[in-house]
Amino acid sequence: MPQHKSAEKRMRTSAEARIRNRQKRTRCRAAEKKVLSLADKPTAQVELAKVFALLDHMATKGLYHQNTTARIKAKLSRHVGSLQG
Repeated sequence: MPQHKSAEKRMRTSAEARIRNRQKRTRCRAAEKKVLSLADKPTAQVELAKVFALLDHMATKGLYHQNTTARIKAKLSRHVGSLQG
């Protein structure tokens, strides 16, 4: 257990941040799966734009590394590009 007041606060805030970050990553993965499950190209393109914005935000905030974000975006773009309109 923490011996100092500041260490107690860090423990509290890191626990809150861990929960918040887990929720954001879960939301991001769900959005990715939604795009991958779509078979309609126009709908997939609209959802793809939303996922791109979410991924860029995650990279900016440090929840995902930029290369991870780029890899996911490339995978989703390939999938949407392969769909028949």
